[in-house]
Amino acid sequence: MCGIVGMVGQESVNQEIYDALLLLQHRGQDSTGIATAEDNGVFHLHKARGQVREAFRTRDMRALLGNIGLGHCRYATKGTASSEEEAQPFYVNAPYGIVLVHNGNLTNTRELTQELFRKDRRHLNTSSDTELLVNVLANELQASISGLNLDPEQVFQAVTRLYERVEGSYAAIALIAGYGLLAFRDPFGIRPLILGVRELEGGRYEWIVASESLVLENGGFQVVRDVLPGEAVFIDIDGTLHTRQCAKETQLVPCAFEYVYLARPDSIMNGISVYEARLRMGDRLADTIAKYTPKGKIDVVMPIPDSSRPAAMEVARKLGVEYREGFYKNYYVGRTFIMPGQAVRRKSVRQKLNAMSTEFKDKNVLLIDDSIVRGTTSKQIIQMARDAGAKSVTFASAAPPVRHPHVYGINMPSRGELVAHGRTIPEIAEELGADYVVFQEVEDLKAAILEGSDIEDLDMSCFDGRYITGTVTDEYLAWVEGSQES
Repeated sequence: MCGIVGMVGQESVNQEIYDALLLLQHRGQDSTGIATAEDNGVFHLHKARGQVREAFRTRDMRALLGNIGLGHCRYATKGTASSEEEAQPFYVNAPYGIVLVHNGNLTNTRELTQELFRKDRRHLNTSSDTELLVNVLANELQASISGLNLDPEQVFQAVTRLYERVEGSYAAIALIAGYGLLAFRDPFGIRPLILGVRELEGGRYEWIVASESLVLENGGFQVVRDVLPGEAVFIDIDGTLHTRQCAKETQLVPCAFEYVYLARPDSIMNGISVYEARLRMGDRLADTIAKYTPKGKIDVVMPIPDSSRPAAMEVARKLGVEYREGFYKNYYVGRTFIMPGQAVRRKSVRQKLNAMSTEFKDKNVLLIDDSIVRGTTSKQIIQMARDAGAKSVTFASAAPPVRHPHVYGINMPSRGELVAHGRTIPEIAEELGADYVVFQEVEDLKAAILEGSDIEDLDMSCFDGRYITGTVTDEYLAWVEGSQES
């Protein structure tokens, strides 16, 4: 999971891309970067580890010249903090010069690495699949060029061949020096990407593509639509929009975890309000809680701030139980789930949350969280509730048990790290130290997200083990787990 944004403007875009990355900071806090391009094709790039406000100084921003650019905030999916060399954007100097950012995870990196080295004669300097992706794009673009100038048809030919080679999840934005901005989304639309436009005086237009709609709304852009699965969008340096369906077979199957946790609640993804989806999760979760917990065993309902708040509000309403805020959140500490490494996650929980004893003392507490992944955070939160005086603690998850690795861009690579893998629900409760643990049913989560939508399916692989690209094998999962341990 990462946050990406690209913009074609009439004036300098560096500040607006910076502002957009601040809005997308929740999608990644390991590293960040911005690249811009001048009319003459000269790129300017700055990237660094850390969050957006830490990474850019005034001198860095002044050097980012040009009215076309892109930005990225990174969440590492390798389990540990990565080197600055793997921060995005990535650059290749031929053909023309390409800078690219990417959100997702490629699942055929082994094959692509061999192909690029042996067949395409391209050198890779990192283990980043984004570097793989920009090199595949560059190679296919080189093969598409005929004549002196690059036209949209040639760009779309290159993306078509890229789709034939690349597997997994990817939403990508690239700058092609001297020609424009290219954005494309994988054939299943697993990771989000949305297109917006802003009309200026004199019939001029500015364009933006980003991971979430809140970026468009904040910048005064009108939402045009989501980039379709398997679609490429090319905006030339004159601001003319060109689109083409480049993948042969497509189906919109977005990632369910975007709605559970990753996205901000004020975003709309694939026509679905994240906030309203989370309310519906709470509505359905309340029925399951009532079914599996003793009647009268709950005095108050409390959310684990912030992403579980809509679900908790709806659970309290439907159960007819008082809703209270028992945890105060320190907003200067990042999201613990996306922090690399268990040690960092453990240390950060008590820095991030403080339990107010007046809300817990002598009460039977129902805590609602968006999900339970490794259980590291949940276990500490349950103990914090007990230390604050709770009589009993029931812990409910708005998502089903995470029993399988997630290979499409979320840091859940190893089954051994998942608290629900190989355990029954009572065993999970014992492991976490809760009196009761309740999970959302798989079908209830799917129904809650898709209600009122034309979308027919979701990627729920971490819950049900069904990998929708059809290319994820047991051998691949074993290799991923082994590579994380080495």
